[in-house]
Amino acid sequence: MCGIVAYVGHQEAYPLIIKGLKRLEYRGYDSSGVALLNGEGLKVYKKKGKVADLENELKAQELHATIGIGHTRWATHGEPNDRNAHPHYSQNKKLAIIHNGIIENYAVIKQALAKKGHQFNSDTDTEVLVHFIEDLQESVGCGLEEAVRLALQEVVGAYAIVVMDANDPTQLIAARKSSPLVIGIGENEYFFASDATPIIEYTKEVVYLDDNQVAVVKNGALKIVNLANENQIPYVQTLEMELETIEKGGYEHFMLKEIFEQPRSIADSMRGRIQADEGELQLGGLRPYMDKLADAKRILIVGCGTSWHAGLVAEYIFEELARIPVEVEYASEFRYRNPIIKEKDFVIAISQSGETADTLAAIQLAKSKGATIFGVCNVVGSSIARETHAGSYTHAGPEIGVASTKAFTAQVTVLTLMAVSLAKRRGTISEELYRQLLIEIAHIPRKIEQVLKAADRVKEIAAIFTYARNFIYLGRGINFPVALEGALKLKEISYIHAEGYPAAEMKHGPIALIDEDMPVVFIATKDSSYEKIVSNIQEVKARKGRVIAIVTEGDSFIPSLVDFVIEIPKTHEILTPLLATIPLQLLSYYIAVMRGRNVDQPRNLAKSVTVE
Repeated sequence: MCGIVAYVGHQEAYPLIIKGLKRLEYRGYDSSGVALLNGEGLKVYKKKGKVADLENELKAQELHATIGIGHTRWATHGEPNDRNAHPHYSQNKKLAIIHNGIIENYAVIKQALAKKGHQFNSDTDTEVLVHFIEDLQESVGCGLEEAVRLALQEVVGAYAIVVMDANDPTQLIAARKSSPLVIGIGENEYFFASDATPIIEYTKEVVYLDDNQVAVVKNGALKIVNLANENQIPYVQTLEMELETIEKGGYEHFMLKEIFEQPRSIADSMRGRIQADEGELQLGGLRPYMDKLADAKRILIVGCGTSWHAGLVAEYIFEELARIPVEVEYASEFRYRNPIIKEKDFVIAISQSGETADTLAAIQLAKSKGATIFGVCNVVGSSIARETHAGSYTHAGPEIGVASTKAFTAQVTVLTLMAVSLAKRRGTISEELYRQLLIEIAHIPRKIEQVLKAADRVKEIAAIFTYARNFIYLGRGINFPVALEGALKLKEISYIHAEGYPAAEMKHGPIALIDEDMPVVFIATKDSSYEKIVSNIQEVKARKGRVIAIVTEGDSFIPSLVDFVIEIPKTHEILTPLLATIPLQLLSYYIAVMRGRNVDQPRNLAKSVTVE
């Protein structure tokens, strides 16, 4: 939820940290701050608002240092303001800390420290942790490294932390549990960050910390131990990410760039997995577990937000093609309802970041019951990638816009490939249909390019509906989750209330909302529900609703009924979500821009939800 950047080495730390915070601002943007250590001591600077507000505040100051920590915050404990911003000092101001996560038992620790005379300047759990570390140093008579380990053995919750010590300008101490932290290794320098985006400009050699590990950089050397002080061998990985993938590339917003990247990102998610002409489909991560999937009594899919919608699309595809019952669960509810999980269940966990706390908790519960866990995520080396038995990366590339676009279609693509592969393995589809599906899947990137050519048409429609305070999105069958996803996008970035429904459910309540001021978006492609969706459109028009319809190219009947039409190319019915989603993303984007919203950093939202 928050962004962490830290540096120790030979370069000027402040500009490097500020640039890194800007790249991580999608993770949190309520406030930001930096701590720097030089001949003048350990100084903390922080400011409510965006990183640019902090930068403007400090532009006249001389901030020379070769060691520093920085943070951009998404508020959990305490409202967004200067005093709750990170970094936080310890009581004696000899230590400073940045933190992502939640310390659940902070109130008990805070009460005990207050009795010892500690005074707190913020409402945060983070300040309590750094005071606790200082208190352990003094009461136990130990060094900072041991104090950090002792403190983390006592706290309950999730954390990624970096701690600075005013007495040692060569040392940074970092640790993680259930919140991501990566260490970049350069030439006599080290970089710490919540993800790799601030690091790739300087090095591609990284170490991803595991849960309950503590990293200590001191005098130019890196050491990793666990909380029991047992040495851990660092696993150094090489980043495949390129710098240009996290730049806007001439687009006004990251979100627009990522919408237009979808032909490439979907192609990347299929690369090396599908050879349509030869009738070959292989997902390397699935191969060792295909027997377990084929023999499964049930598939459970867990995810949150957009990933949950991808799971709903997958439910239709798996059941239609592979004939295995599928249940899709909100990961945030899964662990709290004592779910029935059996060893023959196959659990698919979906997360863009691979760090979603609720999804990780669901994985851990399902694993404890003996189920096989398969991850679908976008970030290499993420927690979900390490926690699952196996998985497939979506290879969508970095997604900076908070509202997910290309990650969603990449997730649906990988899940579709899984379903088709499983259906072939189980013999539930004919060889003819199998080959037809592979060809149609291979054509999806080109067809999305066609959809994107209609962006100006979508922009014209968006301009008409900037007045709206409510929207309804309706779809049937496999396009019902598309309606949910379309409504979510509009809510996220324009702050217009929107709801998605199965079109057949409209008569059971939502139809009461229909009047001449209510925009209604139908996903009305030519498929097995076509006649039914026509009836639903007529019901809305009879009540003077204003209808925008996503239709199959060449359809002449539905355009005669509705107010506005956006065409998508014809494809196999199970693949329509990949095409129908694109104009809905564009519609939300253009409405939000026209309403003056910050589409890349919508209020109250963060990209990677690493707290429950």
